[in-house]
Amino acid sequence: MEYRRLGASGFLVSPVCLGTMTFGSPVEKKDAIRLVHEALDSGVNFIDTANVYEGYSRFMGSAGGVSEEIIGEALKDRRDQAIVATKVGAPNGDGPHDKGLTAVTILRELDRSLKRLKTDTIDLYHWHWPDEKTPLETSLSAMETAVRQGKVRAFAVSNHFAWQLCELLWLADKNAWPRVVASQIPYSLLRRDYQNDLAFCAKHDIGVTP
Repeated sequence: MEYRRLGASGFLVSPVCLGTMTFGSPVEKKDAIRLVHEALDSGVNFIDTANVYEGYSRFMGSAGGVSEEIIGEALKDRRDQAIVATKVGAPNGDGPHDKGLTAVTILRELDRSLKRLKTDTIDLYHWHWPDEKTPLETSLSAMETAVRQGKVRAFAVSNHFAWQLCELLWLADKNAWPRVVASQIPYSLLRRDYQNDLAFCAKHDIGVTP
């Protein structure tokens, strides 16, 4: 396997990332664990999930967590072989702090993800979606707390445009907060919305996971 550097994260990851959104339904636990083990045996060391992933049975606001629990079981004796990425911010309940990027939500959901993944540290922690109602300073300060506590190794985002990344970089530099090191975007032959953002990410050493 020829590994690639993921932005400024310091991680060397396989060019193929194992996505786990379907873990739970239709991919049942035993099959999902087998997939994780076969991926690791093949040299794939990059695994992506989210606190809301539970397969196609998911509905907006359901609790989620199924995919993380399965990955935690699969990596029980192989955690050091994987770079694990998960996310926070999508709705996973009806309460006021069950979505978005408030400090309460980020730090609470982080602890829940750590417990489900059966790990002390998440390698790459993504903001799943932008939160227009919460000041970026509030969310970034919470990420600084998570990194300082050793619960998160690196900070990433998902579904953010280059102008939003630019603001995050500026605030990080201004306040000595964690710098965004990777951006996960819906980019493919059919989706070219983020085409012009790639040059910005390359210039500022932000890894891109399409």
